[in-house]
Amino acid sequence: MKIIINGEIKEFAQDLTLEIILTELDLTNKVMAAAVNMEIVKQENWSSYKLCDGDKLELLDFVGGG
Repeated sequence: MKIIINGEIKEFAQDLTLEIILTELDLTNKVMAAAVNMEIVKQENWSSYKLCDGDKLELLDFVGGG
C-alpha cells in the first residue's frame, strides 16, 4: 500500500495502523502531531487508526525555542 508522508510516497504492507508506521519510521519517542487527509488524529487513537492506500499523512514535530 502507498502512503504519502509529508509529500513523499512510501510503500508499506497492508493493514497498518498509524502507530505501526511511526514505529517503522522510528518516530515513536518524539512529541509530534499526526494528520491523515487533513484531519488531526489524537495520539491515544494512533494504535487503532487504520490507514488506507493513498492516504496523506502529515507528521508535525514540535521544537522548543526561546
